[in-house]
Amino acid sequence: MTLLDNVLAHNQKFVNDKQYEGFQTTKYPDKKVVIFTCMDTRLSQLLRSAMDINHGDAKFIKNAGAVISHPFGSVMRSILLAVYELKAEEVMVVGHHNCGMAGLESDGIVKKAKERGVSLKTIETLEFAGIDIKSFLTGFNNVEESVRNSVKLIKNHPLLPDTIPVHGLVISPDTGSLDLIVDGYGTKSTVNDVK
Repeated sequence: MTLLDNVLAHNQKFVNDKQYEGFQTTKYPDKKVVIFTCMDTRLSQLLRSAMDINHGDAKFIKNAGAVISHPFGSVMRSILLAVYELKAEEVMVVGHHNCGMAGLESDGIVKKAKERGVSLKTIETLEFAGIDIKSFLTGFNNVEESVRNSVKLIKNHPLLPDTIPVHGLVISPDTGSLDLIVDGYGTKSTVNDVK
């Protein structure tokens, strides 16, 4: 049996047994927050528990490293949609210690892509078309600074109202301990780094 076969077999039982009933909620987050975080598997349940976020409490947006790489890309569009259409009133950016994006170098990814069949010609074509592969596939050096950068980009976005607090945190994937990096309410000095 393949992974897909297992997923579909489980899903059929899940639906037939009406297990979905325990997950019914509205599309609006009960805690009126959108959380932008990393896709790391260690955070899937830990982050929710460590932050007291239950099913239906928050909108979640995930990508590699909780990094916004473009101010008018899909992450920012999702945040704006959460604010304007889904009644989110706060944004939290949550990075984590020991992130796979920390220190990530593009050369290693390009090498692995070639090993898996992506041709040098394809990579060169992208580069000649103006795609900066090195920048596109490079991570960050410091998770706290990366969180500050994402908070700054969100907070200063021309389409986000000034009234929306944008917080920055870093979580330990081992213990769930949260470090406050940016207090979006402006009550801590760390927010001065963002303006």
